[in-house]
Amino acid sequence: MEHEVFVPVPPDRLRASLADPAQVARAVPGLQRDAGAERPVAGRLRIRVGGHTITYRGELRVSPRDDDAFTVEGDATEARGTGTVTLALTLRVTEADGGSTLHVHGTATADGRITELEPDTVDSTTRRLLTRFAENLGAAEPAAPEAPEDPEAPDEPEQEQEQRTSVFEAEVPPPALDPLADDDFTDSPEPPAEAAHARRTMIGRSAEEVDHAPPRGRYAPVPAPQTVVPTETLRWAAPAAALVVASAIVVTKALRRRR
Repeated sequence: MEHEVFVPVPPDRLRASLADPAQVARAVPGLQRDAGAERPVAGRLRIRVGGHTITYRGELRVSPRDDDAFTVEGDATEARGTGTVTLALTLRVTEADGGSTLHVHGTATADGRITELEPDTVDSTTRRLLTRFAENLGAAEPAAPEAPEDPEAPDEPEQEQEQRTSVFEAEVPPPALDPLADDDFTDSPEPPAEAAHARRTMIGRSAEEVDHAPPRGRYAPVPAPQTVVPTETLRWAAPAAALVVASAIVVTKALRRRR
């Protein structure tokens, strides 16, 4: 079989696409590529011949040659049957007016369901498949070139290295509770009495004591009102009550005697 397809891309770009297995797999119409299969290109190929649909599972190998041509070898088996297909093709790219021409030359042998169909139908289907394959190769985006490695950064001058100081060498300001730290009060030259008292009481005490210490000054809790009678009142109230009771008894006896 011989077949030619015009592709409107430069020859070098078309050869680069043929040398890339990923672009070859994407260009084959109806191919479902197996995950992780890079070389060779493997997967399921579904083709429609006349009114029949046949699914093949197999592999396709594309190898460059020294004369800028490519050798294509493939073998597949029917997914639902015992039929097989084997092909050996040679692809050659030549320069043409406004693009390139892909020349296909090779042979293919098959058995199974495809041999039961009309030969002219099989031939037209094969040529249509090769034409779409070439067109997909031309429409594929060229592979992005690898980014060159970054050259080594030039050494910085010694003066700039000396100006850069480490974070660990920076001065750390004193803590807020440091007794030697300078107080900065903008409202008055001297801190309020309550702040000074709180400062004196917190310095030298642990964090747990400071957290559990009761507040003082204006924030101190108000004591609850006393409900117990003072003892001074009970001292004179008891004899007075006894005197009243004794007087009541004497008066009662006197009234009884008069009756």
